[in-house]
Amino acid sequence: MENLSQSRRKFITTLTLLLASGGLLVRYLTPRTAGKRRVLVSAAASDVPPGGALVFRTERVVLMKNDAGFYALSLICTHLGCTVVVTEDALSCPCHGSRFDREGKVLTGPADRSLTRMQVEVRGDRVEIIG
Repeated sequence: MENLSQSRRKFITTLTLLLASGGLLVRYLTPRTAGKRRVLVSAAASDVPPGGALVFRTERVVLMKNDAGFYALSLICTHLGCTVVVTEDALSCPCHGSRFDREGKVLTGPADRSLTRMQVEVRGDRVEIIG
């Protein structure tokens, strides 16, 4: 009879450890939900010229304006994370030569993904980039 209670105790201990480690594994593998959104940059709408760009080097984002309105792109190259340079007709990576159009789409590699588009909110005469 003692053998039976020890194996039962061992089974319950093993089951408890298995459930606890499974719970930790699920918590580790599920992505974090975006809790609080924060304003990365706020600028006056008049500071962005039509067809032009306003670069925020420390935040590594660019705020642009076209006929459809304001939009923002991350300046982090999707190849290896270098900071992309904004020119009149395109965005280019000085590290490995990737080029992107004004919408952030890849023109030439080695980057194979477009630049990340950031969320933009217009509040009165201010434009905010949300991150």
